[in-house]
Amino acid sequence: MEPRIGRVQRKTSETQVEVELNLDGVGEYQVHTGIPFFDHMLAQIAVHGRFDLRLHASGDLEVDAHHTVEDVGICLGQAFRQALGEGRGIVRFAWVLAPMDETLVLAAVDLSGRPFLHYNVPVERVLLGSFPTDLCEEFFRAFVSHGGFTLHLNLQYGKNPHHILEAVFKATALSLGQATRRERGREGIPSTKGRLD
Repeated sequence: MEPRIGRVQRKTSETQVEVELNLDGVGEYQVHTGIPFFDHMLAQIAVHGRFDLRLHASGDLEVDAHHTVEDVGICLGQAFRQALGEGRGIVRFAWVLAPMDETLVLAAVDLSGRPFLHYNVPVERVLLGSFPTDLCEEFFRAFVSHGGFTLHLNLQYGKNPHHILEAVFKATALSLGQATRRERGREGIPSTKGRLD
């Protein structure tokens, strides 16, 4: 089967983003956003989802990181949706509990074609490097909205903001990795409607 690859470019007066995402990769990545902690989190999506990801973003970081983080979410979501296509043969549903030291996060995903984010991750608003923790929700809202899937994120428990956000990204990556896998013997679209939307 041909690899499922999405390619997106977006240029505005605030940011410029280029993304290439291969759902059938091995976890290789080249990521640069100008926000080191965010780069580290995006690497988790590639490595633990087993996706190949090339992503370069430049933005008005002198204003703040918001525009860059949100636009990366938009572009990654669009690339994901493009790569997934009709979703023929995929598992579709997945859920994962991911630990990170004292932290435990639940991620549950449905590649339904319908965007919805439930984000129950109370975390102290601090800077992790140059990344404000409240931008994590903004990233996932953009990613889900443009990716066209349902994602539930729940912090079961945890204290350290770095551990919490890293567990969120790892849990999301693991659940997306499982949900996008093609099931042997399944060729059609995994829905009684015959389409994902």
